[in-house]
Amino acid sequence: MVAAANMVEVAALVGDTARATMLAALMGGQALTASELASRARISRSTASGHLGKLVGAKLLHVTQKRRNRYYRIASPLVARMLEGIKAVAAIELPQRHQPRSITEDRLRFARTCYDHLAGYLGVAIADALIAKGHVVLTDDGGEVTASGMDFLAAFGAMPAPKSGSRRIFCRPCLDWSERRYHIAGHVGAEIHRCCLERGWLRRDRDSRIVRITPAGQIGLRKTFGIDLGGSRNPAQSPVHGVMTVCLWKSPDQ
Repeated sequence: MVAAANMVEVAALVGDTARATMLAALMGGQALTASELASRARISRSTASGHLGKLVGAKLLHVTQKRRNRYYRIASPLVARMLEGIKAVAAIELPQRHQPRSITEDRLRFARTCYDHLAGYLGVAIADALIAKGHVVLTDDGGEVTASGMDFLAAFGAMPAPKSGSRRIFCRPCLDWSERRYHIAGHVGAEIHRCCLERGWLRRDRDSRIVRITPAGQIGLRKTFGIDLGGSRNPAQSPVHGVMTVCLWKSPDQ
């Protein structure tokens, strides 16, 4: 685990631009080869292999051999949490940029994966909706799913608990680096993400952490969570990529 390397060494490893780029690519939860990671970081495969060796040695990454390829992935949810925390702290400490953002950056901020759960505007909106309905309680110290929340998750198709023997945290807050507020992580966050994918509400970009919301997803998110994204507010469907808002929608009878 990360404790195998002291935090000064970890900070130095993560601070390198190429290594940071490769770690960011793996924060989508998928496993990638050295060639794929080299391409993302725009460095040679041999250079990437050297960086990856150091990250594996620090136990930030795990490598699996499959036929001729070696696949790298984030070593554990705890490592993913640490890396996302570093990014969140950096976002708070660094001054806001005033230059226009690209459509890719806006899409990343709007909806993305954070290891195995949803982040960005969408992830925070889902957390806000569940809190407003009394299904989830998030504090600085942790997360809790209420009795009504357990019923909601069961109806949604989520597994009620992690697999037997799993040490996975059930529900916890994760500070969103772009929103600077909490989205839901842990088993509950992963299950919400999985269910949204299986329902065809979301589609993941192949080469990035970006998550796109399908037309069925816009309907499903509104009916299930009360989230009205609105076509004009979704950067995946709109040429306008300035400030975006996500509104909690209520039916007329509420």
